[in-house]
Amino acid sequence: MATPNAIAATGQAILALIAAGISRDEFPSAKFELYQARNFQTPMEEGISLYLYRVTPAGEIRNYPPRISPDGRRYRPLLPINLHYILSAWAREALKQQRLLGQAMRILEDTPVLPAGILNQGGPEDDTFRPTETVDVIMESVSIYDMGAIWDVAKPNVQISIGYVARMIGLESPLELTESANVQTRVLRAGKVLQP
Repeated sequence: MATPNAIAATGQAILALIAAGISRDEFPSAKFELYQARNFQTPMEEGISLYLYRVTPAGEIRNYPPRISPDGRRYRPLLPINLHYILSAWAREALKQQRLLGQAMRILEDTPVLPAGILNQGGPEDDTFRPTETVDVIMESVSIYDMGAIWDVAKPNVQISIGYVARMIGLESPLELTESANVQTRVLRAGKVLQP
């Protein structure tokens, strides 16, 4: 049950986690950035990019009941989503690029569940995620067709990459549900039918 800013905060949290674990002795000038398609035309010299290329509904949990706040007010149900990323390593030499990618993948595999403490560090608000919320980040196979479509925008800067999905993010609605009292009586009136 996160605010709509959870999409941006999740990507930033993944990059912050990787940045904290990468060997700075081996990669002192590495950058860690969220990418858009246009960034692939002038990429960084060295580092890790995270490109959000697709958002899908979290089909496993589509029928949430209305959210009830501590004061008893009811709000529209959550919007459950999954975020699909392409994580790419950048370096001038292939060996360095592959070592960087290996370290990033190991870091994400060692921390597959991001707690709210990590997730809330990614944005200007420190309450995007509730204290008990987590996000699963798992490796995902991306089809050759999808990968080709993604990298089509990056020609000629295609890089070694891996897919990840951040699962089960529930976006809260600020819209309160109003309830009316149950219908007690009906009033029926008889009248004349008007002729045209």
